[in-house]
Amino acid sequence: MSAFDYQRLDEVIHSRIRLAVMSILSGVESAEFTYLRERTGATDGNLGAHLRKLEEAGYVAVEKRFEDRKPVSRYELTAEGRAAFRRYVDRLEAMIGGEG
Repeated sequence: MSAFDYQRLDEVIHSRIRLAVMSILSGVESAEFTYLRERTGATDGNLGAHLRKLEEAGYVAVEKRFEDRKPVSRYELTAEGRAAFRRYVDRLEAMIGGEG
């Protein structure tokens, strides 16, 4: 198989917003929904849909609670999500560098 086989890229991650979320979460222990929204520039609904897709894939976990009567959602990468993101980055690097 060629190193430039784009079909080997994880389709769950390979979306601008989901890739941005995975990138952000890979550098922090966890992040609140509002932080992710600010960093990605996505709307609440769009970000929520992308986070659900990542959650359904088992790549992110969410903790929901109330603070001062306001809902707060905090997201973090799961071990599976970290491994999937590492594979995704490795495959991109292989495509760019021409390695197999």
